[in-house]
Amino acid sequence: MASNKTGRTNDDIQRVVSTLLRSVKDPRVQQGLVSITAVETTGDMRYCKVYLSVLGLESEKEFMKGMKSASGWLRKELGSKLRLRYTPELVFELDHSIETGARINKILEELDIPGEDGEDDAD
Repeated sequence: MASNKTGRTNDDIQRVVSTLLRSVKDPRVQQGLVSITAVETTGDMRYCKVYLSVLGLESEKEFMKGMKSASGWLRKELGSKLRLRYTPELVFELDHSIETGARINKILEELDIPGEDGEDDAD
C-alpha cells in the first residue's frame, strides 16, 4: 500500500505528465487519444511506472519507441514543474484494460439471456 506522500506524488506526476504529453512533437506519440490510467512510484522515488491507454493506436511498437525517446524531455520538464529531491525515471507501459473491458461488454451484449426484454418468468 502506498503511503500518503507517495499517493500525492503519483497524482501530481499523473497530472503534470498528462499535460506535457500534449506538447510532445513526436508524431509517433500523437497517434490517437492518449490518457494516463495510473502512475506507480517506487518508495525511494527513483522510478515511476506510467500506464498509458491509447484510443486509436496505429502501431504499438512505434508508439512505445516515441515514448522512450520523449522520456528524457518529459523527465526534465517534470523536474522543473515538481519540486522533488529526485525526479524519477519514467517507465511507460501500455494499459489494455479499457480495450479488454470493451471486448467483455461486447461479448455480454451478444449473449442471449432468457428473462430479459421484459419477459416475466414468474408463474
